Amino acid sequence: MKNKYIWTSICLYMNYFVHGMGAIILAQNMNYLTSQLNTDTAGVAFVISGLGIGRLLVLFVMGTLSDKYGRKPFVFLGGLFYIGFLLGILISPNLQVAFIFAILGGIANSTLDAGTYPALMESFPKATGTASILTKAAIAGGQFVLPIVMTVIIATQAYYGWSFFFCIAILAVNALAVLKMPFPNHKKPASEEVTQAALDEDSTPLPKLKEKANFWIEGICFIVIGYTSTATFYLVSIWLPKFSSAVAHMNESAAAQTISYYAIGTLASVILTSILVKSLIRPVYVVFVYPMLSAIMLFILYLFPSPMLCMVGGFILGFTAAGGVLQLALTTMAEFYPEGKGRVLGIFFTSSSLATFSIPVFTGIISKTSIANIILFDAFIAVIGAVLALVIIARYHKIFEMPKKKHAA
Repeated sequence: MKNKYIWTSICLYMNYFVHGMGAIILAQNMNYLTSQLNTDTAGVAFVISGLGIGRLLVLFVMGTLSDKYGRKPFVFLGGLFYIGFLLGILISPNLQVAFIFAILGGIANSTLDAGTYPALMESFPKATGTASILTKAAIAGGQFVLPIVMTVIIATQAYYGWSFFFCIAILAVNALAVLKMPFPNHKKPASEEVTQAALDEDSTPLPKLKEKANFWIEGICFIVIGYTSTATFYLVSIWLPKFSSAVAHMNESAAAQTISYYAIGTLASVILTSILVKSLIRPVYVVFVYPMLSAIMLFILYLFPSPMLCMVGGFILGFTAAGGVLQLALTTMAEFYPEGKGRVLGIFFTSSSLATFSIPVFTGIISKTSIANIILFDAFIAVIGAVLALVIIARYHKIFEMPKKKHAA
């Protein structure tokens, strides 16, 4: 709390609180948007895919510009772009216009990332792992709050756009606050040391490489896991409410609340997993266990859909699919490739962004036949991620020399 950038960081986390809502706001308002845009659920899923396209378009460019011009402009611009996305969706008369504004939402996401993650690392150089993972907690907080807002809107039969204006108000106030906040000198920190600290998550010492990692084995596995880990939780955040209402026959308000349980599970996982990987278990094992648990829960949901299972499943899937598998997979990949972290980050997050683009398209097509089959599709994606993680574990033990545990005096 004595750090002079503490209020700056609070503003940064507030943006990600809204981003958590922004990531699911189209799915939460799917019924309203199908009417406004004169389309069906597949059409709204197509609009959602624009978020992934926008993120891909500027992923590398924004990071490079942030290194050159500093972090504050991109945090501020990211907030403005998000406001443009939210307002744009409200005034969109058709699918094509909404898709363009969704691309702007993806650009907003990449712009925020380009300014926020480096700013947090530079503000807290001795606790980069903690600072970074708290963005996940902020996102989960937003995903917990929005369904509650939607419940109030549905119960009062109010205009669905109030959920958008709620986000816009926070972003506008926060953007003005960011302009007055101090930011670290982005050219002063030793970037390599900061990146190392961020990827190592300030945890136990890393094992030493005995031989060079093989890109065509574990490298490809990691790239695909970047896709599957993102796809697993992203698909749930979009389609669980619709599955709950259409297949488990929950009312619309209760179905929206399943994402609140999902967010609670995410928050619980962020706390517990950060403790586990600090001293008890290496991240590589979590990258296998969590997707496997996600797959089991998804198969159960598909076979025995019920309101109770949807609520329980929301929590468990939030815990296992959205509680940090993506970040831990990135951490593990950096262990395999310690001399190319920048390239690792770029490749891994590009794969992740491809999931945010393609999953809504695939699931939109599947939704034309069966909403239930979307959950089954997600289960198989999680299984693929778990199988590839097993390959990585086998390679991990082959090419690393495991450090001996330190015993307390």
